[in-house]
Amino acid sequence: MKRLHRIVGRVLEGIVVVLMVGLAVEVLLGVTYRKLGNALVWYDEIASVTLAWLTYYGAALAALRGAHIGVPELVNLLPRAWRVAFACLAKALAITFIGLMSYAGWMVLEVLATDMLVSLPDVPVSYTQSVIPVGGALFLLAELLQFPDAIEAARRGSEPLVGESEPG
Repeated sequence: MKRLHRIVGRVLEGIVVVLMVGLAVEVLLGVTYRKLGNALVWYDEIASVTLAWLTYYGAALAALRGAHIGVPELVNLLPRAWRVAFACLAKALAITFIGLMSYAGWMVLEVLATDMLVSLPDVPVSYTQSVIPVGGALFLLAELLQFPDAIEAARRGSEPLVGESEPG
């Protein structure tokens, strides 16, 4: 499981780096061409698509690292017996939401099957929007791989509160 976690992490890091470098190059090209008075027709549309892709793949990477915004203090304030149950419930709700989002993204691809980009009429919109189900699936995988770490963190919890004694 740890090996798969590392492999998925490396793949997501690679994708995110490629997207970041690609977006930076694209913005530099767009600014340069615009400054020279010969703006690129496709620049704005592709930049927004690239940013969306970076957001989805970056979110999956953050999920794998357990780096999404959370409030573990709320779980840590619970009695020790409830911490793991609430951490499992939180993960289950997140996984359910991501699953529904991915499914809806898949359904949207069917609706967009005949649409093409405005600035690049040979590129299907469904290709650009495929990031929703693909990124969602990677996000789901990341959440599932990070699940044991989240449960362990909930199990460890915080230091005992004043007046609470450690079981001995």
